[in-house]
Amino acid sequence: MSDSPVALITGGGSGIGAAVARQLLDAGNRVTVTGRGEERLRAFSAELGDPEGLLTVVGNAADYDGVQGAVETTLKEFGRLDTVVANAGFGTHDTVSEGDPAGWTEMVLTNVLGPALLIRASIDALKESKGRIVLVGSVAGFVNTPGNIYGATKWAVTGLAENTRRQVTQWGVGVTLVAPGRVETPFWDNYGSLPPGHLLTADQLADSIVWAIRQPAGVDVNTMVVRPIGQPN
Repeated sequence: MSDSPVALITGGGSGIGAAVARQLLDAGNRVTVTGRGEERLRAFSAELGDPEGLLTVVGNAADYDGVQGAVETTLKEFGRLDTVVANAGFGTHDTVSEGDPAGWTEMVLTNVLGPALLIRASIDALKESKGRIVLVGSVAGFVNTPGNIYGATKWAVTGLAENTRRQVTQWGVGVTLVAPGRVETPFWDNYGSLPPGHLLTADQLADSIVWAIRQPAGVDVNTMVVRPIGQPN
């Protein structure tokens, strides 16, 4: 266990992040999960039986001191860091011409600044381990939709992933952008209802993420767009 791979996942107490954490733990990895809600993190750990290989850290993905602290705590506890998954993010589900600007700042900081801060805080450790960076983007970062500010933040993540790859590949670090379509997660809680049609499960998307993470050394899967069957856009 002491030399098993280590992953750090932001926003990992529920949804896609939690599904990735479960799969990596089942595969023998050690995992740090961050999130804003201490109660949610505690419940997630308890649900898994408080495994020895799971560390939970309360923090805001858009706060650099907190992100640095999570990386440092992980290195102190587990001795290495092989993968970071920038999963924390949310949508205000409104539009640029009719929405409420009060929610936009936090969304932009979480969705765009958050992944950049995670990369900055972890890159030295990832250089050492020849590790991987996974950014959870969205189909909305590839397809234009009317007035969609959330989509604009995910277009930024699409660009950040490739810009990061072009720099860190020289150090042996891989970068994967995973861009899901509609997934049944708490993302839709403040939307009011789930969207119509078939949705992916968080576990199905986690299958793709974990597959990319577990590629052989020297193989870098860069962009994965994963939609449920039946989603046209």
